[in-house]
Amino acid sequence: MPSTNLLTLTDSYKPTHYRQYPPDTRTVFSYFESRVGAKWDSTVFFGLQAVLKEYFVGNVVSEAKIADAKALIDAHMGPGLFNTVGWTRLLQKHGGTLPIRIRAVLEGTAVPTSHVLMTIENTDPEFPWLTNYLETLLVQVWYPSTVATQSREMKKTILKYLTETGDPSLIGFKLHDFGFRGSTSVESAGLGGMAHLVNFMGTDTLRGLEYARDYYAAGVCGFSIPASEHSTVTSWGREHENDAMRNMLEQYPTGLVACVSDSWDIFNACANIWGKELREKILSRDGVLVVRPDSGDPIDIVPRVMRLLGERFGQSMNDKGYLVLDKHVRMIQGDGITADSVGQILEAVKVAGYSADNLAFGSGGGLLQNVNRDTQRCAFKCSAVDRHGEWYDVYKAPATDPTKNSKAGRLTLYRDKLGTYITDTVDTLRHKGKAEDVMVTVFEDGKLLIDQNFMAVRNLASRGL
Repeated sequence: MPSTNLLTLTDSYKPTHYRQYPPDTRTVFSYFESRVGAKWDSTVFFGLQAVLKEYFVGNVVSEAKIADAKALIDAHMGPGLFNTVGWTRLLQKHGGTLPIRIRAVLEGTAVPTSHVLMTIENTDPEFPWLTNYLETLLVQVWYPSTVATQSREMKKTILKYLTETGDPSLIGFKLHDFGFRGSTSVESAGLGGMAHLVNFMGTDTLRGLEYARDYYAAGVCGFSIPASEHSTVTSWGREHENDAMRNMLEQYPTGLVACVSDSWDIFNACANIWGKELREKILSRDGVLVVRPDSGDPIDIVPRVMRLLGERFGQSMNDKGYLVLDKHVRMIQGDGITADSVGQILEAVKVAGYSADNLAFGSGGGLLQNVNRDTQRCAFKCSAVDRHGEWYDVYKAPATDPTKNSKAGRLTLYRDKLGTYITDTVDTLRHKGKAEDVMVTVFEDGKLLIDQNFMAVRNLASRGL
């Protein structure tokens, strides 16, 4: 694996930018936001602390890294383009720490789109080029922020149906992360899996647990259960599917156990194997069998399987007028689950007369991979520069796309007396009296100043649900 060098963790053209700012530039101030036109109207800010701990804290610049970056850029773009003098001066003056200040909203906060979420500026006027050199790494918080946002939106949908048809207190385990194998890398599985755990407690992505532990001081914040896959069922042979299923009950005689049940025929499995041959074993068991369909149209399959399980194992009506299966049997749908399909499936279950209590979801690619930077339209832009000691507003306003207009000034985010979020300049905030600045300095001159624990992030993300 390549060694980590902060100086090369940037876009190829950025090492040339030190020559492009006005010569009298002292400070560059930039910000990160989720712009107008995002898929959801709020964004959960999350993942900055992991990026800072991994890449920014401490002495991250050295002579060897400067030499390595220079050699790479010389070969890649041509000699003389890399800012060897600037980086060497930074090393001499600051010992390899980064003279920058980063302010941000607390992680886990759901902020309406088109508001500033993070700002960055250099703290030493010798290094104005440093601010946007670091954009590439900092913008990557779009990924954990977007996964946390998507997971939270799915949580809102499931909560709606639990509130209408069942027990909202069950929400913590209603969406399970199946996304590790579909992730683009081990790192993306860790970041995305951790971001999902901001909202739920069910996961099969172990790397997400490790990231939450290492970057946010979490204990074990996600849980799973024994479960079969097609290989462990089909290896018994079609004529012995019943033996494979009986084995699951015997190997795990108590607690929750999940079994994929559509290797051949989901309806036969539920009606005859689970529902007849193994029925008494299930009903006498101190635990819950979770039946998992894994093919077909879930809007059709899930209600059909639920009715069949109700017929075979019994069901009762709750105080909201919806049917709940016998306590020994539940379902999980883990195929085709996206932010859109969750609501469609739950609506079909509701129309069929069943409570959302009966069903959990597992989501893989739809949870961790069905997103990109434009899902929440995340962007990082320069908004102000200090030239010869005087601040100037900086912005863009392309005639071809007004949604890409950027903000101007040294920005912050505050809430007024009614709790409404407002993005404005720090100078304006000073004249707002009792307005609350919701941004805090999280990093300055090589040091992490705010170290949130995972429970605090979860608590913030749960507000307003």
